[in-house]
Amino acid sequence: KRLQFYAKNGKIRLCKERWKIMAYINYSRELLDKFCMEAFQKFGFTKDESRIISDVLIMSDDFGIESHGMQRLVRYHKGIESGLIKIDAKPEVVFETPISAVIDGHSGMGQLLGHYAMEKAIEKAKTSGVGIVTVRNSNHYGIAGYYARMAMDQGLIGFSCTNSEAIMVPTFGKKAMLGSNPIAISAPAEPYPFFFDASTTVVTRGKLEMYNKMDKPTPNGWAVNKDGVSSTSAAEVLGNIKAHEGGGIVPLGGDTEQMGGHKGYGYGMLCELFASILSQGYTSAHTMQNGFSGICHGFMAINPAFFGNPEDIKKHFSQYLTELRESPKANGAERIYTHGEKEMLAVEKVKVDGIPVNENTVREMIDMAEYLGMDVKAYFGDFDYKNTNFKSSY
Repeated sequence: KRLQFYAKNGKIRLCKERWKIMAYINYSRELLDKFCMEAFQKFGFTKDESRIISDVLIMSDDFGIESHGMQRLVRYHKGIESGLIKIDAKPEVVFETPISAVIDGHSGMGQLLGHYAMEKAIEKAKTSGVGIVTVRNSNHYGIAGYYARMAMDQGLIGFSCTNSEAIMVPTFGKKAMLGSNPIAISAPAEPYPFFFDASTTVVTRGKLEMYNKMDKPTPNGWAVNKDGVSSTSAAEVLGNIKAHEGGGIVPLGGDTEQMGGHKGYGYGMLCELFASILSQGYTSAHTMQNGFSGICHGFMAINPAFFGNPEDIKKHFSQYLTELRESPKANGAERIYTHGEKEMLAVEKVKVDGIPVNENTVREMIDMAEYLGMDVKAYFGDFDYKNTNFKSSY
């Protein structure tokens, strides 16, 4: 019955895992955008605010970053319902200079605070050459790269980072003390802009959540249990993180110095410096406690015009990126990518095929739509999810 539905509803991707079949159902970008816009307005956000939130989520799925796209909706729903996210919160500038600012988010929606902060950083960079803005008392803000791209779209170099609930175990430790702490940088270039966005952990928490939804064991070396021993159980690791019982995801490079785990740990600390330390907010180990988020972000915009002719700098960078792509390839390798190239190719694919959404995420979207009183059938047709073996986070 499930396969009959999938056959009638566009392109799908099937993954056989033991006796189970896991499907990805493709939806148009326009439909998912409309869904998000309606859902967040139902929550109480304005149309303009809902547009910003939706843009961040859709960009993630556009780029193939499934962990931070539609599958994050359930997290925001729960955050709003619990009071973790304050719908009517307004950003407050508590410290400011011509090139810097500190913003108190008062527990507002992370995407809205991030957008506001990067706009302020861009404004300062256009007049003073650089703008550095930090935010405290915020919530999860989606992919860090969205905000870096905001600056790049205006001809600037953009930087963004955020801390999060502690999930990273420091090198030689067994208790999570840092978040996934992603760092993103974007800069103008041709034919593809430079776009780097990566967590400083081996993987993000969202990746573990996807494996948990699919009941799949995670690759060895991603995470450790509460005793600091490698674990391939996403459910175990996520449970320990939620209960603050120890263990977590290892730093980029692994759990030893041999492969550079201490470097990933150090990159995570750089994020804390720009996000929680300069803003005098909560470090990762003290966020998401007692019904309070306290997540912090860091933003920077740099104006190339303060270093020379922006077009000459862009051309110089583009030539270097071309040299990298055209450099000798390893045996068996067909292509060398530069950061941002795969994301642009993913966008082109989405335009043709639509955005693939995990069937369990579809169930969560349906549950949320029913809760909000939305017309479920208008978005999902006759999808008989109640007769399937869905695993919902509700």
